[in-house]
Amino acid sequence: MKILVTGGAGFIGSAVVRQYLTQTEHQVLVLDKLTYAATLSSLASVSHLPSYGLARVDVADAAGVARALAEYQPDAVMHLAAESHVDRSIDGPSAFIQTNVVGSFTLLEQCLRYWRALAEPRKSRFRFHHVSTDEVFGSLGPTGAFHETTPYDPRSPYSASKAASDHLVRAWYHTYGLPVVLTNCSNNYGPYHFPEKLIPLMILKGLKREPLPVYGRGTNVRDWLYVDDHARALRLVLERGRLGESYNIGGDAERQNLEVVHGVCDLLDELEPGAEPRRGLVQFVTDRPGHDARYAMNFDKLRGELGWQPSESFESGLRKTVEWYLSHRQWWQDILSGSYQLERLGQGAP
Repeated sequence: MKILVTGGAGFIGSAVVRQYLTQTEHQVLVLDKLTYAATLSSLASVSHLPSYGLARVDVADAAGVARALAEYQPDAVMHLAAESHVDRSIDGPSAFIQTNVVGSFTLLEQCLRYWRALAEPRKSRFRFHHVSTDEVFGSLGPTGAFHETTPYDPRSPYSASKAASDHLVRAWYHTYGLPVVLTNCSNNYGPYHFPEKLIPLMILKGLKREPLPVYGRGTNVRDWLYVDDHARALRLVLERGRLGESYNIGGDAERQNLEVVHGVCDLLDELEPGAEPRRGLVQFVTDRPGHDARYAMNFDKLRGELGWQPSESFESGLRKTVEWYLSHRQWWQDILSGSYQLERLGQGAP
């Protein structure tokens, strides 16, 4: 099977690509704009393979997308290209609307034209897999979990843009018959994660023994999903998910943010000890605007229909993540030599 993966040089996308190219016989074309968060070094281990290809194309570029589809002739499209950092969406929502809404619309339009022109049996086998987030559902209280049927209630420019793209994908299925599947995932973590996100940010600041900024009192709760577990689930849904259906993907690992930061501190103290425990570096800072209190995912549908469940506990996954950053310093040092210097984002109006 030939798979086109948008955003394949990003964090989750590169994990999917690496799995496909090392664990299956499939061919993959990465279609990526190569923005600040995309790192081709994340694909270095597979970029030499004849089953790998790269097209530097913005999903909002209709001509570029059409050309890639026509030349590559994929059997499936997995759509992961997105602006994804909530803090950046607060500072600059325009880029999120352009990529996540306009880009998804453009990709859907071009995929619909491509799919309609396919001959059988390839037309019947084609799939469009849209990858989304639990943040479209809003914020939970102290109990309960998001289900696939939970009403949408996005609270940030990022989650609003992803909610819009989810609705577009469903509309293209119901209105035009485009064969789609959708997934909504909880917070990912693991190797190759751009260091603006909580866990890699805390790892790198902890290594530097810089203050560790924790929003509010650190009581916001997230369900953490190891990225390789997520990639396995995405492959499974693409290959076996029911058309028109959405599937929640969670890690069954709810933790308060402060617990996560303390876990990072303790692992760094064990693996790269110093004079003082790193928990003392924690500093509580002004909370993020519109910060959702809690996310939790019910993934009984995915587990029951397709037999998936996470293989990593939060403790095992976090240890693997910290160890990876300690043993791959050049990867993140190259990032920090550019425009991003671990600074705080998302404090002001757009």
